[in-house]
This record gives sequence, structure tokens and C-alpha cells, in this order.
Amino acid sequence: MELIITEKPSVARAIAEVVGATERQNGYLQGKGFLVSWCVGHLVELALPEVYDARYARWRYADLPIIPEKWEYTVTAETKKQFDILKALMNDPRVTGIICATDAGREGELIFRLVYQAAQCRKSVRRLWISSMEESAIRDGFRAMKPLSAYDNLYQAALCRAQADWLIGMNATRLYSLLYGPTLHIGRVMSPTLAMLSQREKAIAEFRPETFYKVVLDTGRDVSAESERYADLNEARRLMDACNHSPAVVRAVEHTQRKENPPALYDLTSLQRDANKLYGFTAQQTLDYAQGLYEKKLLTYPRTDSRYLTHDLEAGLPELASRVCGVLPFAAGLDPAVHVESVIRDSKVTDHHALIPTSTMPGQEAAIRALTTGERELLVLVCTRLLCALDDPCVYEETVLHIECAGHDFTAKGKRIVQMGWRRIWCAFRGSIGAGAEDKDADNPLTVPGEMTEGFEFPFPSAEIREGQTTPPAHHTEGTILHAMESAGKEDMPEDAEHKGIGTPATRAAILEKLIETKLVERVGEKRKKVLIPTAKGKALTSILPDKLSSAQLTAEWEQRLGRIEQGQEKSEDFMRDIRQFVQEMTRDTQRAENAEQLFPPLREALGACPKCGAAITERAKGYMCENRTCSFALWKTGGILKDAEKPLTSGDVKELLEKGCVRKVGLRSAKTHTQYDATLYLDYNADGKPILRPTFE
Repeated sequence: MELIITEKPSVARAIAEVVGATERQNGYLQGKGFLVSWCVGHLVELALPEVYDARYARWRYADLPIIPEKWEYTVTAETKKQFDILKALMNDPRVTGIICATDAGREGELIFRLVYQAAQCRKSVRRLWISSMEESAIRDGFRAMKPLSAYDNLYQAALCRAQADWLIGMNATRLYSLLYGPTLHIGRVMSPTLAMLSQREKAIAEFRPETFYKVVLDTGRDVSAESERYADLNEARRLMDACNHSPAVVRAVEHTQRKENPPALYDLTSLQRDANKLYGFTAQQTLDYAQGLYEKKLLTYPRTDSRYLTHDLEAGLPELASRVCGVLPFAAGLDPAVHVESVIRDSKVTDHHALIPTSTMPGQEAAIRALTTGERELLVLVCTRLLCALDDPCVYEETVLHIECAGHDFTAKGKRIVQMGWRRIWCAFRGSIGAGAEDKDADNPLTVPGEMTEGFEFPFPSAEIREGQTTPPAHHTEGTILHAMESAGKEDMPEDAEHKGIGTPATRAAILEKLIETKLVERVGEKRKKVLIPTAKGKALTSILPDKLSSAQLTAEWEQRLGRIEQGQEKSEDFMRDIRQFVQEMTRDTQRAENAEQLFPPLREALGACPKCGAAITERAKGYMCENRTCSFALWKTGGILKDAEKPLTSGDVKELLEKGCVRKVGLRSAKTHTQYDATLYLDYNADGKPILRPTFE
């Protein structure tokens, strides 16, 4: 009997139906020689620091960096019940072998491997790798299973990603929270993403609009042409005056036919970007809807970074396109072309091919009717992209008229669509959802009469000035930041690098949600016009992080190295050695920003500046401490010379001490004679650098 382990219960049910395991048990299904059970996300996770040593429960700079020699793992309380079921099944004597059927990607591989190891299972494992939940795809997957060892590199890449994120996240979060007071969540991908959002907001805040002027030449023949931009109004006026007293001459008429090829099929990131722009979906919503459609056998595997298909799908594409066209009401009568060769690129497909509707999707009317609104909208979007990708190019003619007047060049431009091609499908789709046409869809022809050839003269043109202003960069939307994450560091990567940018299609949505959850970023605006704005805390955090933590380039290089590990081109131990070295160097830097108190105001009243590091000194239950918790400065209310004093050290005393270096204190008591005395207490330091109050008598 074989045990099949999936990532989610819904996938387990679909696979169980194919293999005939229909008998329900507690936490699994069985039948026809199979047991089918499931994980519930990450059943086993990297342990928190306090699992390694109880002292790590308290955040202290002295304990940094925290770098485990041997990694520990824990089973969360919420998932322990299902883990125990899986552990029992994996070690059940009836089970002779295991089939790993978790999602076919890094995370799915890591989820299974950690459960397998935590259950101390030693049984042989084969890997089921599928891109669709259709019955035919599942059966094909069973026939093509490989030993789990064939995916060891994928597992190593996933494990390196998880351990690197742990090392950087745990240590950086503790370090900067200790340095600045509030809890500051920092992550390997999260922080560079926050930096890109903050940089955009900084550019908007610092933007100063510039006025410019253009001279517009009216030829009197239904043709007007524009000059270049002028920053100086007087210069534009001089040109206008000259043009009003000069003839204009045609210097050239250019007609250029251009071709706009169909867009590539969707990978997850490009789907998330379009869904955000058209429907206002967040990246996480798009991923959730796509995952639901995948589990309902309507879409192929969504967590893909490929935008092409492989040759084994080529033969079925014409029929799929025809049936998909029949499902979309707006596509009636469009009769799109089907150029299969334009979407087939075996070399461009890595773990999974592009996201497309399944071959059985058009026939599942009942399943489609039962979809939520969001799922249905996303399904239509993916179907539309398939038809567009297979259709003819859009062909248009550009006309540029060059006119000379008063010794200056003026141009008039126009665009005439010759063949709509794939854009007729895209325009019909946008019209069906009320999105309207895009600017680049517009047909804006420039009619140039036949006689207006080179040398043609306009004897009496008139000129006027038009004023304009430069505009600031736009706030990042979810779609534009996804694009920025995807392309970060791209210019410094090899052209053939398989993994570019920061994060992966599977993790970028979660990164954005984490930024919002930790109140570093917020969504602002209406549904389709929501933008991502860093909070004051987010901007402050970005301003104090060193480049090594906020660099999108560095993170992109790490992502590329993870890709090389996945391909067997780099050793995981080399990557992790560099990450450990990075963390060690990072935690040695305890220099606070000069404006730290303005960026992160103390939660308590500041009594003065720390004599050692300049941070705020605030009152706690037992004493007065530096807000920079990497600093050792602390004065205890009843410690040392104040142990038997009539009154403890007060906040007023501390203010005077910090300002003047000394304070007069009455009612002190000798530890030996128990006699009372008064003294002026001066702030001094022991050999170990800790502050001490020393008395002087006047």
C-alpha cells in the first residue's frame, strides 16, 4: 500500500478520486491500495530562537548574532493533530512506499521534506509533479514519477531560502528594534521592497513641477505641428513671433508600418499585475483565486514564472482556443487566429508552463456557474490572454510630418491601425468589464494630403504658445511594485539568468501582505485605484537601514544564487556560509542614526540624552535606561549608593545628572554605620564601562 501526501485537503480529494481512494477516515482517505492524506500548509517550521536557548526569549544585543549550529524544527500547536496523523501513517507497517504530491515547487518540496524528516520516516519516496488537477494530467503524472532524490537540489534551494530568511529576519529585527525602541520587522525581501516604495514616495515628495512651453504651428490645412519644449517663455515667444512672419516648408513625410506582437501568456506575476489594474485585486487575492481555480480543475498550476508552453501541449491548443472562445460572450464573432508556434518555447519553461485554462474547463458549466465573482473574473482574464497570445499581431502605420519654419523643426504625428489583430479581443474584453480602451489602442490618424511632399510650402502659418507642466512619478500600485520586484537588479544580471528580481511569483504576494500587517505600508484609495504608501514608521525604517539590508540588487543576487542551487550549479553550503558572514557583519554595526529620536520618538518621556550613545534616557520600573538597548547605560533607582537611602533616585535627579553631570542627594545612609549623610553624586563609570554614582562631600 502506498501513502500519497498532498499539500491541501482539496488536492487530496482530487487525487483520491483518480486513484479510487474514496473511503473516508480520520485525516485521510483510503482505497484501491492507496492512503491519501494532506498537510495543512507548513506543518513543520524552523524553531524560534528561544527553542535553542531560553535566554533568547529576551531580546539582548549581547546574544547577537543568533546563528544555530544545528537547525531545530517545531510543529505548531494548530497543526499538531494533522502532523500526528501523517506521522502515524508514514510509519504504518501497511505503507510500503510514499508518494510526495505537495505543490510542485520550492515551498511544496520543503513542506513535504520537513514532515518526512520530523516523522523520522525512512521509507522510499517518489515525486508526483503535475501542472494541472485534471484527471488526465494526474494520471500522466503518476506514470512519470521520479525518485524524490531527483528533486534534492530543489529542496536545498528551498531550505537555503528559509534558513537565510530566518537568519536575516531574526537577527536584523532584534538588532534594529534594540537600537531604536519599537519593534521593527526586517526581512531579506521585505526590506528592499519597502525601500523601493519609500524611494518612490521620496521622489514624489521632492518633485517640483517645471513649466514648459511649446510653439504650435497651424498650417491652415488641417495640420498642426509642435516644436520642441522650451523652459524659457521668452525664447518660445521669440520663436512664435518669427513663425508668424515666416513661411513653413515640408521637409519630410515618413510613413512607417509597425507590428505589435501579441502578449505572452500569463505567469503568476503578470496575472497579478493585470488583475490589480483591471479589477483592483491585491496580489494575494489573485493568488488565492488562481489557487481555487486550479483546485477546481479550471486553471493550470498558478505559481509559475514561465510565460510559454511546451511542445506536448501544442496539438490540443487549437481545440482549446476554439472552445474557450465559445465560453466568452464578448468573443462571439471575433474568430481569432491560432498561431500555436508563438506560445511554444520549451527552453523558456522551467518547473511549470504558463498559466492557461485546462482542456476540460470549457465543458464545466456547472463548476463555472458556482464560482465566486472574483474567481470568475480571473478565469475570464486568463482565457482572454490565451486567445490574445495565439492571435495575429496588431499592425499600424505611423505617420510623421516634419515641417521647418523660421529655421526650427516642427513635427506632427499620427497613428492608423491597419489590422487590429489580437487587440480586437483585448478591446472587446475591456469593453465587457467597463474598463474602456487603453491609449495605445487608439486610432489617431494623421491625414497628409498627397501634395504635401518634400518642399511643399505653407505661406501663411500661424503660431501660438501652449503651456504644460512636468508631472511627478505615480504612487506605486500593487501591480507596479510587483513589476519593480520582478525586475529589480535585472540590468546587472546575466541575460540568460533564469531567476531575476527579488522574491518569487509564489512569495511576492505574502511579502506585500507582511508589510501591511506590520504597519510599515498601507493601502490607500478606492478599489481599482488603490496605491501602496509607506507609513511614517516604514519611511523611518527605510531611512536608517544600511544598503546591505535595503539593497534590491543584493537581494536579487541572492535570488539568482538560489536559482543556481536549484539547478545544481552552486553548493548550498557556499550560499549559507555567505549569509552567516553577512549576518555577523550586520550585527557588529550598532551606530544609530543622528536623528534617531525624531524618527522613532521614545514611547516614554525622554529625561535627557545618554552620555554614552546619545539616545534618550527614559524611566522604567526599576531604573532609568537608554532607549538604545544595545547600550549598557542604566541607573537603578535604589542600587549602589542609593540602596539604603531615604528616597530613591527620581526622574528629576536623573534629568539634573544628565544635564550637569552631578546631583545633590540628601538622606543617604552608610551601609557600615547606618548613619545618614548628604552628598553630591557625580556620574562616573566602572572599569567595565557601566555607570556608577560616586559621592563627594562639601
